[in-house]
Amino acid sequence: MSAQTSVTEKGLNPGLMCQESYSCSGTDEAVFECDECCSLQCFRCEEELHRQERLRNHERIRLKAGHVPYCDICKSPNGHSPGVRQRAFVRCQSCKNNLCLECQKRTHSGGSKRRHPVTVYNVSTIQDSLEAEGMDEETKRKKMTEKVVSFLLVDENEEIQVTNEDDFIRKLDCKPDQHLKVVSIFGNTGDGKSHTLNHTFFYGREVFKTSPAQESCTVGVWAAYDPVHRVAVIDTEGLLGATVNLSQRTRLLLKVLAISDIIIYRTHADRLHNDLFKFLGDASEAYLKHFTKELKATTARCGLDVPLSTLGPAVIIFHETVHTQLLGSDHSSDVPEKLIQDRFRKLGRFPEAFSSIHYKGTRTYNPPTDFSGLRRALEQQLENNTTRSPRHPGVIFKALKALSDRFSGEIPDDQMAHSSFFPDEYFTCSSVCLSCGAGCKNSMNHAKEGVPHEAKSRCSYSHQYDNRVYTCKACYERGKEVSVVPKTSASTDSPWMGLAKYAWSGYVIECPNCGVVYRSRQYWFGNQDPVDTVVRTEIVHVWPGTDGFLKDNNNAAQRLLDGMNFMAQSVSELSLGPTKAVTSWLTDQIAPAYWRPNSQILNCNKCATSFKDNDTKHHCRACGEGFCDSCSSKTRPVPERGWGPAPVRVCDNCYDTRNAQLDITEAQADDEGGTLIARKVGEAVQNTLGAVVTAIDIPLGLVKDAARPAYWVPDHEILHCHNCRKEFSVKLSKHHCRACGQGFCDECSHDRRAVPSRGWDHPVRVCFNCNKKPGDL
Repeated sequence: MSAQTSVTEKGLNPGLMCQESYSCSGTDEAVFECDECCSLQCFRCEEELHRQERLRNHERIRLKAGHVPYCDICKSPNGHSPGVRQRAFVRCQSCKNNLCLECQKRTHSGGSKRRHPVTVYNVSTIQDSLEAEGMDEETKRKKMTEKVVSFLLVDENEEIQVTNEDDFIRKLDCKPDQHLKVVSIFGNTGDGKSHTLNHTFFYGREVFKTSPAQESCTVGVWAAYDPVHRVAVIDTEGLLGATVNLSQRTRLLLKVLAISDIIIYRTHADRLHNDLFKFLGDASEAYLKHFTKELKATTARCGLDVPLSTLGPAVIIFHETVHTQLLGSDHSSDVPEKLIQDRFRKLGRFPEAFSSIHYKGTRTYNPPTDFSGLRRALEQQLENNTTRSPRHPGVIFKALKALSDRFSGEIPDDQMAHSSFFPDEYFTCSSVCLSCGAGCKNSMNHAKEGVPHEAKSRCSYSHQYDNRVYTCKACYERGKEVSVVPKTSASTDSPWMGLAKYAWSGYVIECPNCGVVYRSRQYWFGNQDPVDTVVRTEIVHVWPGTDGFLKDNNNAAQRLLDGMNFMAQSVSELSLGPTKAVTSWLTDQIAPAYWRPNSQILNCNKCATSFKDNDTKHHCRACGEGFCDSCSSKTRPVPERGWGPAPVRVCDNCYDTRNAQLDITEAQADDEGGTLIARKVGEAVQNTLGAVVTAIDIPLGLVKDAARPAYWVPDHEILHCHNCRKEFSVKLSKHHCRACGQGFCDECSHDRRAVPSRGWDHPVRVCFNCNKKPGDL
């Protein structure tokens, strides 16, 4: 390289000329400084001088921008302090010498030299250079941490206290493209976690607050950036502390653990307690079960090029004792890590999620505590990038934000499994099946992603919720799973034709693809159960907020009552004879299958008394035969036939055999088809046609209550409109929405729409809210 290279290109201080004059006569700019020659040298002089054998091994450095040379007088034999070399403060332009402050005062304070022009080197550069020269490596590191401060990252309610990624980087006070690792600390409250971090990373400065008070000085999660090791240091709230949000606090600890590369478990106990091993074991299990999947999803969702869940963090157990020996010191052959693994196995805990577990102990005979061993162990782990790589601070924030969004919300105390530090209830959905009590195994807030509830175990049938689901067998064999439900009529039947068919042939099961696949009384005899022929049955879970599955879609009674309200005006002039004829026919149509028809009952089945036109025939609810009033005046429940728990009319013979089991089949009981409920309504309305001529003998409320489908809210429970909250009165009538079954006023439920899922295939009354729902109701 040419000796005439410009000062600007080299970035050197102007005026630093060669001091050797060996080859250049002192006219070239200095490029090197030789420590043993005690001079600045240009290219040519440095090359020529150090070709000599005796000078070849001299130590020399290349000058950098802002370089301050040594004082020329101090280094000479005539200097004021032989052997002590000072950096120059000024350069005398006349003498062509670099002078330190002391030499400049001594040589240029009087005489003609006082007027020599001088150039002052940059004072701040000189000061920094002097300080840097006089500092050892430990002092330099300590100076780098002087301005570090901590900030609250997550509060005790699990709410992140930084607004976004840029805010996180700003508070951390690091560069956005800086690659760093995360080190967090755990342990019981009062064990000195904050004190440990301050002395391990920040040379005793109180970056994380400490206090001698009984109350915990660390609430929530605090973070700070260590510029020496380039790590984000996280301080956590202690275990076993006094807190009202114990469950949330414990879950918060695991979120911090999940984003950490190294965790320190600090214990000040003389002996390692089981709590330490249970905490780490349960944390490992929860990490693998809940966080690995979520961290992988975050990697894919955020498009991160750094995997977040390759393996869990490394663990360093920092154990400080006073009166007891350290782990493994009794026998030199025992490795502390092996003894720790043995303790895990004895307690049935397996920390498989952690990449490694190390033990670092220190025995404090006299304070202060020695943290040098912990610092060396941390530095060794930070240099190991085989399993956990450094990443940008933005990636760390995204991972913490994703975990906070996923695992949040209240944790019911009555569902807690306190035998584990991190039970599934911290992270899984809290919904419980109403039928069998099984809990949902999906993650919290899974409904936001459209994921339905799911349980580990199969459900059991509950009559209260009727949690059976029917699927069409023919469609299932073709590879489709189509749900079907029993209902009063087919979708192609008109309302009155469907009611007539229901009275004759019973309820139907209709498949959207195959049409009507089953009628409960299609044949005179030999009708088989649909489960044996056309449908498959599956027992499913009933989650809070959902209805039963085989809903009571047999709404024949309500249809009949709706029709009666219209027909009552038309038959007001009918005589008693035609009214009884119509009532008798109607009674036969809605009677259970085991009842003898009215037309066939001419005499009482017991006393053989002949029935006259005005005599009333009574059916025994047990055997179904016809009797006069005196021979069937006794009552008792007949649960075998579906009459119960209230007592109903039975004949004297059946009353005497109340403890005998009736030999009936499920088809004969025919409760599925809805004929039993239809008969109950028939008993309430059988005299309506005749009674409308003069007065209504049976209260309308009783008729409506008997006729209402099972999913309707009873009238006596409806006090206000479900929508506008108006109070019902004589002037304000109540109406049921055919979709949800709630009570509404006319203004809030005057829309008309088909509700196939409830058995209403033609437009019927629905409320405003149900009418807004898309698709079929």
